[in-house]
Amino acid sequence: MNCQTNETMQSIFGRYSCRDFAETPLSEAQIDALAKAAAAAPSAMNRQPWQIVMVTDKAFIEELDAEGLRILKAAQDPARYDRVVSRGGKLFYNAPCMVMVATDGSQYADIDCGILSQNVCLAAYSLGLGSVICAMAGIPLSGPRGDELKKRLRFPPGYRFGIAVLTGSANTVNPPHELDMEKVEII
Repeated sequence: MNCQTNETMQSIFGRYSCRDFAETPLSEAQIDALAKAAAAAPSAMNRQPWQIVMVTDKAFIEELDAEGLRILKAAQDPARYDRVVSRGGKLFYNAPCMVMVATDGSQYADIDCGILSQNVCLAAYSLGLGSVICAMAGIPLSGPRGDELKKRLRFPPGYRFGIAVLTGSANTVNPPHELDMEKVEII
């Protein structure tokens, strides 16, 4: 099989974690495509243990960013805060769209949310967009304003943060990570 001519394989091998997004908002067609890619993700027993929230309100994303930074700055261990500051001081890298995934916390929900996030990343790449899976999007939801923010994000009662994917037009394009085939065993 020639991986260079297969569009799916090109997306898998070409995508990278984008941490430098342009201000350009996504089009309605791009948002719709990403939402459908998320909803198309397989899940254990097709339980779909998630609620997908497409956040395109830039002011709300910036509010979440500021709240997350405030929480990190107040933490006893400054390592994560220092790392964010060294990368430009933005938790969400100026992304114009955040695909926020809430989960019901059921047995396979974390794995299912991981699958969903990869669907979104590959769809974003195929649309010419950058993306990065962002577990740090849970930070603002873990602080004193967490319940308020979850309500504004329309999390169903009892749901918690699962994962998020940031996406948008990339300011800079980076190469994907090097494959480490020593991590693979074929039996």
